[in-house]
Amino acid sequence: MAQTVIPVGHAMARKLFSVAAFAAAQRAPSFSKNLTGEAPQQADAEKKLRGQTSPDMPIVRVTDLSKGAGDKVSVDLYNLIGGKPIMGDKKIAGNASSLSFSSQELTLNQVRKAVDPGGRMTQQRTLHNLRTIAVANLAGWWGRYMDQMTLVHLGGARGTQSGDDWIVPLESDADFTEICVNPVLPPSPNRRFYAADATGAASLDNTDYLKLKDIDKVRSAIDEMAYPPPPIRLKGDPAADEEPLYMMMVTARQWYWLLQNTDSQNWRTFLAAAYERGKFTNHPLFMGTCGMWNGILLKKTKRCIRFAAGDTVREYNAAGTSISNATAAVATDRAIILGGQALAIVYGKNQKSDYYMNWHEETTDHDNTVEISIAAMNGVSKLKFDVGGVPTDHGVMTLDSYAPVPA
Repeated sequence: MAQTVIPVGHAMARKLFSVAAFAAAQRAPSFSKNLTGEAPQQADAEKKLRGQTSPDMPIVRVTDLSKGAGDKVSVDLYNLIGGKPIMGDKKIAGNASSLSFSSQELTLNQVRKAVDPGGRMTQQRTLHNLRTIAVANLAGWWGRYMDQMTLVHLGGARGTQSGDDWIVPLESDADFTEICVNPVLPPSPNRRFYAADATGAASLDNTDYLKLKDIDKVRSAIDEMAYPPPPIRLKGDPAADEEPLYMMMVTARQWYWLLQNTDSQNWRTFLAAAYERGKFTNHPLFMGTCGMWNGILLKKTKRCIRFAAGDTVREYNAAGTSISNATAAVATDRAIILGGQALAIVYGKNQKSDYYMNWHEETTDHDNTVEISIAAMNGVSKLKFDVGGVPTDHGVMTLDSYAPVPA
């Protein structure tokens, strides 16, 4: 039986491969995928219109088919109720606490990427195979793009690490602001930490490596905060209530210097604690190179927010009202500490496909070449709320440390 081939540009190809490309992009292995909560169970009509994933994970994903380019999508933040108890026979009617929700709006824009499989003489494969190869390659590119957008927004800076695998350009690039869609804001003043006794990028020195006592300092600060970042809650974690879980994404250099400054006994305890906590959940966050100290899971990452000595580092003032430029005194890497609802990724409607992603094909060069592209309507941003008049990062904190190249 002859194989049915949908021709180039056919509406059925757009429909089928729009969905296939989006599904492949969401399934592609990436740290942003591992940080995203499950989607709630909703009625079919609501699920098609708008869906927001669980608030128990660092990344909240919102899909809203009613929104397009230039629109804003609202993200809901869930707050704890407060207030005094009602005692004895005092009337409770009219004294109930309202459920407290905050919301933040994110802007959407169109993101596109195309591949050129080559002319007829170099292809030597059917259109069906070209589509399969294009889906795989574009999904892989999308995964790297989303990982980097996630890292940059969470870290509050692009940093100066570079390489062929970097898709998001440096902040000095003329297209940086447009590519990031929503503003990349520095860590809020009540959510940033520095190794040892440093108080800013300019005061770090060549002894301020990341050490276990810095993790203790962060945990102590979290425990004393009036409004700490909500903890991460993993399905099957028996200690979720008694020992709230947070995660620290550290760079390869920070991991190396942490190892160099930790004795062997504490290092074994550090590794074993991650194994013990993770064996009940079987969650990907506990896979790969990781350890745990004082209820904070440390996970080594490949890409990082890094500043060379002399680089400009944007910092908020103490009131969180203005941003100024500081100068990095030494080679500095930024660890990112995550709780729940740290960042939102929103998807809107692509006008061409009526879906979150659009698949487009067209012949060029006198029908000698087929070019294939995907386009998505999306936006990424940290989630923030107000604490005593200070705009505050909701579920993310940072810790900067001295991190030179290991000798």
